[in-house]
Order: sequence, then C-alpha cells, then structure tokens
Amino acid sequence: MRHYIRLVWKFLRASVQQEIAYPVNFVISLAYGLINLAGGVIGIEVLFGQVDDVRGWTFASTLAILGVYMTIGALRGLFISPSLDALAGMDGDVWTGRLDYVMLRPVDIQFLASVRQWRPFALIDLALGLGVLVAAVTQLDATLSAGRIAAFLALLALGMLVMYSVLLAFAGMIFWSPGFLFGWVFNGLFQMARYPVSLYPGGVRLVLTWIVPVGVMTTIPAQALTGDLALETALGSLVLAVALFAGATALFRTGVRRYASASS
Repeated sequence: MRHYIRLVWKFLRASVQQEIAYPVNFVISLAYGLINLAGGVIGIEVLFGQVDDVRGWTFASTLAILGVYMTIGALRGLFISPSLDALAGMDGDVWTGRLDYVMLRPVDIQFLASVRQWRPFALIDLALGLGVLVAAVTQLDATLSAGRIAAFLALLALGMLVMYSVLLAFAGMIFWSPGFLFGWVFNGLFQMARYPVSLYPGGVRLVLTWIVPVGVMTTIPAQALTGDLALETALGSLVLAVALFAGATALFRTGVRRYASASS
C-alpha cells in the first residue's frame, strides 16, 4: 500500500513540474473555472427568477447541487480524466502502442492507467466548487448536524466511485474502438448533472439516475446535505456504486487482455 502511495506522489510531483513550466495554463484554468461558475449560477438565477421552488428544490438546494457538480468535476479533472483519456483517440496510448510501456511496469495496470497523469490546476475548480458549497450551506434553512455532514461526505465518495466506474468502463471500451473518444459521450451527459434530476422528464430522469447515473454523482449527495435523502435511495446508491465498480473493472481488464501491442 505504501508503495502505491509513493507512486501516486511521484506521478503528482512530475505532473506539477510539467504544469508549472507553462504558467499561462494557470490563467486559462482560472478563467475557464470562473466562466463555468458564472454560467452555472446564472442558470440557477434564471430558473428561480420568478418562483421560490421547482418540484421541491429551492435556490439554495439547487446551488448545493452546482457545488457538488463542480467539486466532482474538479476531482475528475484532477487525475481521473487526464489518466484515462490518454488511452483514447488516434494519438492515444492504445492506438499508438504506448500502453506497452505501462503494461511492462510491475504495478497493477488499472492503478497505473487511473492515476499516472494529473492536472494540478484543476485544484482551482475544486476551490470554486467548495466555495459554492459553502455559499449554499449558508443559505439553507436547516442546521447542519454532524450526521448530515457525514452522510454527505459518504454519498459524495460514492458519487466519485460511480464517476470513476463509468469512466473506467468507457476506457475499457477503447480496446475495442481505440480511435473513438468515449469521454465526449460522458461529457454531454454530465453537463445535465448540474441540475436536479427530478427536473427532467420521467424517461430522462430514469436514465440519469440508474443507467448513466450522473444523478447519483450530484443530486443524491446534495439531498444528503439538505436532509431530503431517503434511506432506501442511499442504500440503492451504495449497491449501484459497488456493482458499477465491479463491472467496470471486469470490462477494463477484459479489454486489457485483448490488447494487441503495436509491436506485435
């Protein structure tokens, strides 16, 4: 375990050294984060400009979803996407055969494929997301208890596990279609997670909750924070997260076994 922690630290340090070589990336990341924040807040302002609540969601609780959305998106951009996205595309590791060098290392392939690249400037987005969460909490009517905070953190961790599992499954599909950018498919669906899934029509709501569960990533953790989460929903999220992780791991490892080296 300590060996893996040291590897993560070395990957992170190498990524930081690479990022700080281009200071303009900090300005670009900050500008993009602020634009994303402004777009999200303006959308909520428009939604609640004439009403106090929509299907039980208030401005403060919807702002909490935006905070969760930005926080999870930032964590995704910090290490999950940079690592897994490097596998895909015509210049990706699978198509070009660079994955050979990853597989030759005496470390678990799924671990290396998931954490070998980092984007430290995503910490800007993380700070903005946490700031939105703090702003939402200050506007909520209910007082936060230790139990509610613990439930929120647990559901947030489950949301991260679900996101990682979905992206890992897409990464597994790359071994069948190396040139296709599966991450683009997820990006379009994840954009819908910045609003409560209950605002969408029934069929779309079902898809966003249990099939491509972006609602589990954002809406359910926000419900835990606001105190509106049912126990059966939390348990269902746990079962779904574990099942998705097991299935995504199996799919990814099956893809790795069928990988044909560029030199073979």
